[in-house]
Amino acid sequence: MKPPPLQIDCPTPEATQALGQRLGALLFPGAVVALVGPLGAGKTLFTRGIALGLEVAAPEQVTSPTFVLIQEYAARLPIYHFDVYRLKHLAEFEDLGALEYFAGNGVCLIEWADRVAPLLPDEHLSIDFELTGPQSRRLTLTGNGSRHQQIIDQLWATFLS
Repeated sequence: MKPPPLQIDCPTPEATQALGQRLGALLFPGAVVALVGPLGAGKTLFTRGIALGLEVAAPEQVTSPTFVLIQEYAARLPIYHFDVYRLKHLAEFEDLGALEYFAGNGVCLIEWADRVAPLLPDEHLSIDFELTGPQSRRLTLTGNGSRHQQIIDQLWATFLS
């Protein structure tokens, strides 16, 4: 039986970024994180937090790759940040080399991942962003596969300690 998702309320943008940073510290080579939510939900801010947790040198350079589709950042593990908002067909995502990135040793972060869901690997971490107020968010984290579920378990443990 699959464990239930973990829901975390982030009352401020700073809390959203801090949660991303905690998550980034736990990610492993080959991790895939699927980010889903409406415009302005905090996906890019959360991604910047993940980059901080992965020890990126210049977190201010982590921006939405909407017009370039993918950004790469050097960190403890290479970060591959996709934004598939503008893609019209799944084949366009494949043409970016996404499947090769998934098989690599970096961390793949995909904004608007619901648009390419059929191409996501079976093992990935899904994070749904829900606006709960002008500054607040509710994030729902679902681990698909044992390694990604372990991340959720570890993240939960950081809240208990």
